[in-house]
Amino acid sequence: MNEKEATELVSVERLGARIRELRRVRDLTLVELAERSGVSRAMLSKVERGEKNPTLVVAARIAEGFGMSLSQLVGSEERRELVVVPKERQMVMRDPKSGFERRLLTPAFAGRGVEFIKNVIPEGESSGEFPPHRKGVVEHLAVERGRLRAVLGGEEYLLREGDAMYFEADLPHRFDNAGEGECSYYLIIDAGRA
Repeated sequence: MNEKEATELVSVERLGARIRELRRVRDLTLVELAERSGVSRAMLSKVERGEKNPTLVVAARIAEGFGMSLSQLVGSEERRELVVVPKERQMVMRDPKSGFERRLLTPAFAGRGVEFIKNVIPEGESSGEFPPHRKGVVEHLAVERGRLRAVLGGEEYLLREGDAMYFEADLPHRFDNAGEGECSYYLIIDAGRA
């Protein structure tokens, strides 16, 4: 086993333990979490045992099932007035199938409502469909490089380098690379103080 495989294994095991802990603290069965998240009981069980590394979309569905953001599900930083997150400590999630990469640029504070994220989608790939957030969650997006197709509740919007958008995120949403080369964009998820 090489270093990368060992790191991924530790991350998968840590995520599984975190999901199991949250489920137990909230007194939820696997079936109840499956109903809330739309992820099968079998998949949840495999993730909890560290046998399966979920895609970013599946992990996002699990987070929504708990009523939290994906970053909050994966980990959190200590709460302080000032937190520096060096590049090497930024939380990076990469979908092994599509290569879609999500880099959290801010600390994942439990209970804080704003996340700043850099996303990179390889040519010809997609983020996959994210589940609706709870009512009141909004997203701000700005395309850094390339062309991005935003699919929000079935409606498509084509954004070019430098374009920005804002939307209420209580609907299914997906982002596709609609051009040549990588597409990168910044995303701010504002969940308010809920």
